[in-house]
Order: sequence, then C-alpha cells, then structure tokens
Amino acid sequence: MTEKTTIRRTDGRKAFDRFCEIASSFAPCMNDYLYVYNLAEDTYFISEKAMERFMLPGNLFRHVLDVLKGLVHPDDFDMLDEDIARIIAGEKDSHNLEYRWMGRDGSPIWINCKGNVLKDETGAPYIMVGCINEIGNKQKADNVSGLLGESALHDHVIRLLPTLNDAMFLRIGIDDFKVINERHGIEYGNFILREVANRIQHCIGPMQQVYRIISDEFMVLDLSGADYDEMNGLYHRIRTSVDEIVASEHYKALYTVSGGLVALKDVDSSQSDYNRYSEAMKLSEFALTEAKLRGKNQLYYFRPEDYSAFLRRRYLRSCLRKSLSDDFRGFDLYFQPIVMADGEFLFAAEALLRFTTPSGESISPLEFIPILEDSGMIIPVGKWILRKALDMCKRCREFYPDFMISINLSYIQLLKSPVYDDVLKALEETQMPPSCLIVELTESGQLANSTAIQNVWQKLRNLGVNIALDDFGTGYSNLINIGNLRPNIVKIDRGFTSKALQNSYEYEILIHVIKMVHSIGLNLVVEGIESRMELMQITAMNPDYIQGYYYSRPCPGDEFIRKFHPSGSRTG
Repeated sequence: MTEKTTIRRTDGRKAFDRFCEIASSFAPCMNDYLYVYNLAEDTYFISEKAMERFMLPGNLFRHVLDVLKGLVHPDDFDMLDEDIARIIAGEKDSHNLEYRWMGRDGSPIWINCKGNVLKDETGAPYIMVGCINEIGNKQKADNVSGLLGESALHDHVIRLLPTLNDAMFLRIGIDDFKVINERHGIEYGNFILREVANRIQHCIGPMQQVYRIISDEFMVLDLSGADYDEMNGLYHRIRTSVDEIVASEHYKALYTVSGGLVALKDVDSSQSDYNRYSEAMKLSEFALTEAKLRGKNQLYYFRPEDYSAFLRRRYLRSCLRKSLSDDFRGFDLYFQPIVMADGEFLFAAEALLRFTTPSGESISPLEFIPILEDSGMIIPVGKWILRKALDMCKRCREFYPDFMISINLSYIQLLKSPVYDDVLKALEETQMPPSCLIVELTESGQLANSTAIQNVWQKLRNLGVNIALDDFGTGYSNLINIGNLRPNIVKIDRGFTSKALQNSYEYEILIHVIKMVHSIGLNLVVEGIESRMELMQITAMNPDYIQGYYYSRPCPGDEFIRKFHPSGSRTG
C-alpha cells in the first residue's frame, strides 16, 4: 500500500467530499456514471444524470445496500451483496461486476460496475471510487453505413428536448431487406445499406441529420420546422434516389423504401425527456410498420386515432391469449335458430362465438374474430367451438331428435389445421353422428379454387357432414363456388335479402336464385328476416329455411333451450 492509496481517518470526510466534487466535475463530459462509495460511513454518491435513468432516491444517500436492494434486479442482488461483503472484509481491493439495475420505466438495464478501493492508514477499506457504464447500449456510430447510430440520436435529442418545441422524425426502412441478404449475401446487403445511407444524406437539407438506428432502418431528424408536405417531399426524393440505385445495379435486387413520419408535437410533452424520446421512437416504429402493412413503398404520417386502434387490437390480443391459457374463460357460444319455412318447425341452430374481456366488456365478433385469425388463435378456439356446439346439439336432440348444429369455419382453420381430423375426433368424443353437423365456409371467394380445400370438403362430405356456402349473393364469384365447393346448403346473405325486400328487380333476381338452387338439388336458407311482413314476402319465394331476429336473436344455450323447448315454443 502506497501513500497515494491511503486515506487518513481524520481526513475521511474531506476526502469523500473531494472525490464527489471531482466526479461532479467530470460527469457532464462522460456518457458513464461516476460514483463514490464511502464504505466506512455507508454513504453513496453518483453522477446526478443517473437519476434520470435509474430508480434512485437521489444522487447522495445512506444505508447503501438497503437502497441497492430496491434498485438491483432481484436475481442479481445476492451476487452484488457477496462482492461488497468481501470488499468490506478486506478480501478484495477492486469491484468489477456485470448485473442489472432497474430503469425508471421499470425495465432492467445491464450495467458494468467497476471500482477501486482506497484504504485508511490501518489498511481497512474506506472509500471505493468507480464508474458504471451501460453494456446494453448501442454503438455511437455504424461502420457499415458510415452514419451515427441510435445512441448518438438519443443523446442529441435528449440534449435538445428541454428547449425543443418542434421536430420531425422520419423513419426510413428498406422493404424486403432480409430477402436481399438471403439471395445475394450479407456483403451485397451491406453495399445496399451504404448506398441508401449515401442517398439519404444527399437528399436531406440544413438542420436535418440522418442516423442508422437498427438493421435496415434509418432516422432523419428534422429540426428545421418542416411541415408534413415538406417531409413528404423529402421522402419522395429519397424514394426516387433509391430507385436509381436499383436501376444502376441492373435490377440485381428489387427493393423499395417505406417511411413513417412522426411530429414531436404528437408526443406527450408532460413526460420526462427520456420517456418522451422513447415514445417518439416507439411511435416512429409504429408509423413505419403501418406504411409497410399498407403496401410498402409509401409514407405513413402518424395519426393518434390509428395508434389508438393499434393499442386496442394489442389489448384485445392479450385478453384473447389470456383466455386461451385460462381454459377459454371469457368465450361463450350463442345460438340462433334456423327454422323450416314450411310449418315453422325448428330445424337447426347456428353457433356464434362471443367474447367478454376480464373487465366485463363485450367485444363484437367483427372486432375480435380478425384478431383470432391474424394470430392463429382461431385454430384452438375453433376446436373449442366444435366441441361446445356438438354438446349443445346433443342437448337439443333430447327433444328434437333430428336437430342439427351449424358452425363457421375460418379459412385459417382450413389452411393451417387438420380440420377433418378435428371434426372426426369431436364427433367420436361426443358420440354424435356426422349428419348432425353443418359447417359453413366464410371467405369462400378466397378458397373455392384451392385443391387442398376441395379435398377437405370432399372428405367431410363423404363422412356425412353437411356443407353450407355462407353469405351467398355478396358477389358473382359465389355462382362459381357452388360448382367448385358443391355444398348441401346455400345461405342467402342478409344484404341480398334486404335489397330484394326493397326493390322489385332484386326481388325477381332472388326468386330466380332460389329456383336455380333448388334445380340442382340444394337446400336454401334465407338470413336476416326481422319481421312478420318480411317472413311472408320471403316464404312466398319457397325457400327451405329461415334465419333471423324474427325468431330470435342469438342467445346463450340455456336461454335457447327455454325458448325452443317443445313445451313452450311457438315453433313446432
């Protein structure tokens, strides 16, 4: 131990204060956080800017390990506690650990904490001085594109935010960049990144700076006060310039660029500077994703209402996933009767899916079914529907022996799941005959020419399951679908029915459609009948079955049975 590394006990407090003063002086010049830990007096000082990043009670505090226990990730604290104990015991002269501190937003942040221990004249550990740096930080600069990186963008924006009233964030992404790397290799991909970076730099003007923020994405930060039209013009100049790269390479790789534009005024100004920057980046990522979802090679300007809709979909997706993991809690099946037109006897019921969030909000199928389909969750939910519908059919057959149940099949189920095997298994488990089941195909226009779908349809038909073509009348292609899918039943869409009831020309068309369907040996259901007058007009056309609010709105199983039990039902 030399005189330089020894602190006199009588000068301990002055030494600690002096180290804190030095650390405060150097902190503004550094990206890292300097700290001074007075081991003898259990006092800790850290650069003031660390308070913006971490869950610290202040930049000077006592009872250090108690404070750190609330700051350090729970999985890492024991490791830190042991290391500090060894330092205080004099077993170690330095500290060098990688672990996680909790950020102010509650997220864990990886740090590397280094420190050197200074001892008193007796050789006891007295003060530890050191540096904390975030090891998860992105690079300041990117050597591939030659641009500054996201970390530099972060520092630039954070520095300006206290006085910045207006700015634009234009996020540029290369469409289908992954395909370029896969087909032409990473070296050619890097060439494209450099060329696109150069073109963006040549297109931007004064008070605009471009950064490479991640993978194939760049950010143009505009501080010139440009409005949407000016930024739209910039995007189109960039897009045209990128097209020139593609042409100059003789179309070796075909790609375009999409853009997402966010104005700083759209970011909540009540947040801290760090959170406001994070929010701007998040919204720009959303905007770029929207541009790509809308067809790519275009600019999308952030709109709060679109983002609210996105958050709504994300919330519902989370609720739906939770329901699946909780034995389908929140899902329910409602049933709407299908009645024989001749005599008004109950023939069948259509099973319709309903969903309620944990907070009790009932969600429209028009809102949650597309989410189920996009996420693939429709596959397990479809199996659940099939089983529950057959259970209901079994209950109804106790008083209507020939009762049938109708379910809707999504095109996702048909394309991505073994529908035939699922149907066969459900019929076996419920001990129900295939003839009790009607499967309705939605989105039929997308699938009518699919050989795979026609094979599934044929197998179900051979099994004895009834096939229904849903929403007939919504497009001319439905006439072709009758030949391709060969259903047992055709269902006339409510929209078609409404037109026929309001217009004599449409009425005559519907009469001819019904005659045509009957001429090829198929049965027909007319949907959407809501009044006695509509029922009389439609039954004059001689359909086979009627479905609509006139008989009942969709209702839960127990209510359906109460309504249509032979002892009290108006239907036969």
